[in-house]
Amino acid sequence: MESRCVARYLRVTPRKMRLVADIVRGLNVNDAIGLLKFTPRAGARPILKAIQSAVANIVNRDDAREVNPDTLVIKTILVDEGPSFRRFMPRAMGRATPIRKRMSHVTVTVGAPEPEEAEAEAIPDEEAAAPPVKETKKAAAKPAPKKKAPASRGTTKPTVKKKRTD
Repeated sequence: MESRCVARYLRVTPRKMRLVADIVRGLNVNDAIGLLKFTPRAGARPILKAIQSAVANIVNRDDAREVNPDTLVIKTILVDEGPSFRRFMPRAMGRATPIRKRMSHVTVTVGAPEPEEAEAEAIPDEEAAAPPVKETKKAAAKPAPKKKAPASRGTTKPTVKKKRTD
């Protein structure tokens, strides 16, 4: 069971929003909300509101009344670029340089964790806890490359100046 929220035309640049989205991607909803409340970035508040809206969407749906909001996980969070306002800043000698005030679209999908994920979190295997270490042979040190001889200038003919004829 999944639910999503799309927040459009947010006046924060997509680059700044992606920094915050990368922090909360894949987290439990409660952990993400707690983290975003204390994140001092421009994109934290709009993403927080989008997550809360997606949780409200899944809780208030008719066929999902039995969903526990504490178990929900952020499945996907996408930040796309929206339109840009174009403004101009005056510069020296009568010139003007363009300034783009960028907007973003955020799509958040929340849902119940898949049973495989829940089992992996509940029962960690000894093999899964520590990945196997591969033994690799170290390559023998290569000898330093030989220095090239300086390029010989060879025998060149002396240049002769031509006489001017007027």
